[in-house]
Amino acid sequence: MSDDASATTPRTALSVNLNKVALVRNTRHLGIPSVTRAATLCLEAGAQGITVHPRPDARHIRAEDVHELAELLLKWPRVEFNIEGNPFHNLMDFVRELRPNQATFVPDSEGQFTSDHGWRFPEDAERLRPLIEECRQLGVRVSLFMDADAASMADARAVGADRVELYTEPYAAAHGTPEAGAQLERFAAAAQAAHDNGLGVNAGHDLNRDNLTAFLKAAPQVQEVSIGHALIADALEMGYAAAVAAYLQCITDARA
Repeated sequence: MSDDASATTPRTALSVNLNKVALVRNTRHLGIPSVTRAATLCLEAGAQGITVHPRPDARHIRAEDVHELAELLLKWPRVEFNIEGNPFHNLMDFVRELRPNQATFVPDSEGQFTSDHGWRFPEDAERLRPLIEECRQLGVRVSLFMDADAASMADARAVGADRVELYTEPYAAAHGTPEAGAQLERFAAAAQAAHDNGLGVNAGHDLNRDNLTAFLKAAPQVQEVSIGHALIADALEMGYAAAVAAYLQCITDARA
């Protein structure tokens, strides 16, 4: 996956977030469903990346999952391993030890139910800068979880980020409503601004089979989508392979 934002936009990569697999497993003490088995099945079906967000309370992905996935992905050298989290909580410990392909910095509180906003500039700039630089020294790409605010993309670049991940819940909530067009315009402008500032563009949160293609048509700069909840929900009905194939088809349709 190219990091050159000025190059021809490649086909959007699909990274599968496995948090919900771990959430189901954690309701019992049987070790099923297996997070590593889920990863294997998704990769065999064509997913280009695996994402995990190990929160401090370990309510879904646990530290041992992160390590087991890192070991598994040694067998898949072309697959991206993306670890998400707040760099001021537990994320940097994983980054320093495992050096994943990408670290996505997310400004969650420790007990936050789910991610619901991006970093703020200039408020967060100075505390982010040294951690981004540390990641770069470790050879780890940094993506900042950001709201779709075109004006903030220059700030994200100025603190050293390689990419931004656009927080897409507002778009997903508006899909199929009269507000959908305005949201698409806002995200398209943010993606273009990120691209113009030399940033790679990722996207994630509540993307699904119904809204993904339209989003990618409006924001063709997006290099990677991280999808968990909807894909795992679909996999409960379709199986992992069919679910991954369906999302890859959404991506293909957007580029048709």
